[in-house]
Amino acid sequence: MGRAFGFITLIAVVAVGAWIYMRQTQSVMTAGTSSPTATVDLMGVRSDLLAIAQAERSHAALQGSYVSIDDLRSQGDLTMQRNNRGPYTYSAEISDSGFRIVATWTGPESADMPKTLSIDQTMQVSQEINFTPLSAG
Repeated sequence: MGRAFGFITLIAVVAVGAWIYMRQTQSVMTAGTSSPTATVDLMGVRSDLLAIAQAERSHAALQGSYVSIDDLRSQGDLTMQRNNRGPYTYSAEISDSGFRIVATWTGPESADMPKTLSIDQTMQVSQEINFTPLSAG
């Protein structure tokens, strides 16, 4: 009787542990994604956007102007060598008063991945999510 009770208790503890693990995994997933790989890509893109924006701000503080991503690289303000991460491609919109770094989705159509992510001189990351309209029928 004691062994059976111990075994049933072990099964219950493992089940509760598995349920907690699944809940934690779901809460870590970035909004708009449905897979761990997509979450990793999005977190990497956000990190890249922050690095580029910080390089822009540092350059502006020292030189008094914002410049393109390629100029940041050539002047040594940005060490990141790539213009993309996974299916996202980076570009910069520069003006005298600010900047906006944009990561644009270039992969296949996906309803669960943001179409664009961007950051500006306020260091706030924003995203535009694809919304697929439901067909009436």
